Amino acid sequence: MTSTGVGFAEKRRILQLETLYDLSLALHAQQPEGELVEELLQRVCAVLDPAAALAVTRDAYGKPQAVASVGWVESSPGGETVLADPLWHDLLAEGRPLRRTSGTVAGRPFSELMAAPLACRGVFLGLMAVLDKEGRGTEEPSFSDDDRRFLDSVSVLAGVALDSVRQVERLAEQRQRLEEENQALRGQFADEVGGRKIIAHGAPMRRVLELAERVAARGISVVVRGESGTGKEMLTKLIHLRSGREGSLIALNCAALPEGLLESELFGIERGVATGVQARPGKLELAHGGTLFLDEIGDMQPAVQVKLLRALQEREVVRVGGHKAVPVDVRVIAATHRDLEEMVRRGEFREDLYYRLKGIVLEVPPLRERKGDIPHLVRYFTESFCQREGLGVPPFRADALTLLMSHDYPGNVRELQNLVEGALSLAEGEVNAPLVRSLLGGEADDLGPEALDLATVEKRHIRRVLQMTRGNKTAASKILGLDRKTLQRRGF
Repeated sequence: MTSTGVGFAEKRRILQLETLYDLSLALHAQQPEGELVEELLQRVCAVLDPAAALAVTRDAYGKPQAVASVGWVESSPGGETVLADPLWHDLLAEGRPLRRTSGTVAGRPFSELMAAPLACRGVFLGLMAVLDKEGRGTEEPSFSDDDRRFLDSVSVLAGVALDSVRQVERLAEQRQRLEEENQALRGQFADEVGGRKIIAHGAPMRRVLELAERVAARGISVVVRGESGTGKEMLTKLIHLRSGREGSLIALNCAALPEGLLESELFGIERGVATGVQARPGKLELAHGGTLFLDEIGDMQPAVQVKLLRALQEREVVRVGGHKAVPVDVRVIAATHRDLEEMVRRGEFREDLYYRLKGIVLEVPPLRERKGDIPHLVRYFTESFCQREGLGVPPFRADALTLLMSHDYPGNVRELQNLVEGALSLAEGEVNAPLVRSLLGGEADDLGPEALDLATVEKRHIRRVLQMTRGNKTAASKILGLDRKTLQRRGF
């Protein structure tokens, strides 16, 4: 062999090795299967110089998936044609690369052919074949052993790359399907939120939920307004659930704590501030990456309002007794039954904090404005209570439901739930109007105007709730949304 021949052979081996290296990188770039097969064939042709070449892959059901070909005079062969050719069946039977002299493949005659299966982990994904080497200078127009080894190496790389592409595609499909299923589940207005359902069959509540859905995925602050018992906290949970934020929903009732304790609960406290005090993070830190729900924000003391405004503006908190600023990423949802605008005008609530919180305002309608939901709520509360208590579901007589529909519900949904559960606890075979009337205090709701002043209505409602809880003031306070001491100050 001449020195020229040796030099040419060495150059070809170097080219093959470089191509294998480049190909190993290219085939793991997670490109679509059709593009991967096309690039694979082009690179093989650049090294082996065949007069024609083809590659085809098949799916899990044996159907052609991607096809590429070079050098076909007539139209390129289809995938079904290639997979129906005896060559494919021979490859499947032998399970290894093949060499043939003279014959046809996919309708094209050849003098010499090399073919290799594209496989991974024992699964045949397709094939690749090169036909009739082109002559180059002094080189004999025949495929060498180096060419065969190169084709074998390429087929192994291609099989692994194809398997990887398909795994990624399957994962992407599974993720999309799960996201769609999750969105479908979340999109139901009567969805589970904290083990309870938001019932919204009527237009008033549906409008609120539609707005909540639209703003949930945004980071904007939200103020939820509504009377006690209307479901402000459940609406907040729904917004957090839809937000996609990975952190937790952390709640803090601003009306339940005195100023000093509220400050430490909100911002955290350092060890040693007082005797026996241990360091602990505040609600703002705990809500990092999630949502902070400030219930009854209108009852927050002015000094704490100042600190909260600063924390929201700077996006960091300093614990009580500390000096280190802790970065926080928190979405704030504030709820109140009070008129914050009027409080701002009276100087009882900071205007700058109000506008910081007031990105979107959601008004939760009282139950008296969505009475069309009452039958659905009654059914839901009945089924939930009976399932929880292991009771059979008694029928609700039409007159009992009519009485429930006629009540104004100062305590809103919370009051209705307690009325239903009280009636179910006392029912003997059915829930009828006399039973419901007794739980309502035996008083009609159509008293004259002289008996409908605010003080009279309030006292009557408190008496009803106390009767419903059999005199338990703690339970009545929870239903009414009042502090127990407030209940005592009002003479109960």
